[in-house]
Amino acid sequence: MDQVDRELSDRDAALKLQMVPGVGPRIYGQLLERFGSAKNALRAAPAEIRSVSGIGTKLCTNIVMAEEQNDVAPVIEMCREHDIAILQREDQAYPNRLKEIIDPPNVLFSKGNLLPCDELSIAIVGTRHASQYGLKVAEQLARGLSMAGLTIVSGLARGIDAAAHRGALKAGGRTIGVLGSGVLRMYPPEHVDLAAQVMKQGAVLSESLPHHPPKSGSFPQRNRVVTGLSLGVIVVEAGDRSGALISARLANEQGREVFAVPGRIDNRMSRGTHRLLRDGATLVECVEDVLDSLGPLPTPATVSNSKGETQSIRSAAELKLNEQEMRVLQLISEEATEIDWIIQQTELPASRVLATVSILEVRRLVRRVSGTALVRV
Repeated sequence: MDQVDRELSDRDAALKLQMVPGVGPRIYGQLLERFGSAKNALRAAPAEIRSVSGIGTKLCTNIVMAEEQNDVAPVIEMCREHDIAILQREDQAYPNRLKEIIDPPNVLFSKGNLLPCDELSIAIVGTRHASQYGLKVAEQLARGLSMAGLTIVSGLARGIDAAAHRGALKAGGRTIGVLGSGVLRMYPPEHVDLAAQVMKQGAVLSESLPHHPPKSGSFPQRNRVVTGLSLGVIVVEAGDRSGALISARLANEQGREVFAVPGRIDNRMSRGTHRLLRDGATLVECVEDVLDSLGPLPTPATVSNSKGETQSIRSAAELKLNEQEMRVLQLISEEATEIDWIIQQTELPASRVLATVSILEVRRLVRRVSGTALVRV
């Protein structure tokens, strides 16, 4: 069997498991941990499958019968016809940030394109019943963060979500929409055109089969994907029971930063964000508040500079650097780096290098280890 055949069979096995009622992200993850792959899990002996925590007799029987009974050919043909990528957890193209959470989707259906730079993402969420103030703030923040180099993630819902996507689109930046329905069953239906624009400048994702209709229980599940893809989540407006508060809780549990935008005290859609602020969320008034608070990235992210060249960054604060500041920063390593050597490498006047170093220190990207040496933070 050649490599292509193996990849197809692994993908088919992942889809077959995805179609088994009761095999959610937690069980799927346990099966992968126990057997190494979806294909191995499908072909394991019943006694071995039963040994996995949470799997009873009925679920075990369904898993054993899945390889023979779950026909994935129509799903694969549908995805091929509509240019939908099928990403399983083991795939290299599966978002790395999402792999970090405790319950990543078994399979992701993606329409559009995911890029390495999307590892540097921020979620913007909020109420569907947004005020004009909320819509304006969401769009402005999305536009500014997008121009800084961040990918904007949201849920393509009415209100704040839609404003966030539109802000990124207007900036010519990247944006990702995560659905609670299948990618071919857009909800709400009036956002079909918006989703099409998002696909051109990013991707629309779902863990549901492409024609799966929206269900109420799917949206809280969707929220964990929105936050899981992101370094942090910004809540713009949220009522007492807003789904955006669920996103904030999930972000906390996933170790993501939580930000909140203050609102009018006489607007009930400010109650949720003000509660988040009382509970310790970072207050957001401008783009810099977000970039300064994200701190070091869990893993380096790849971005493009003004010349279209790719470079690796370790902190969102680096997005605010100009070309000269980035040039100096790239010369400083985790080992002590002499300032005189930096001056020699850049061929810049010593005064300019020293001024640039001061900026990098203020932004907490480097620190001095002696009067003449620096290290990267």
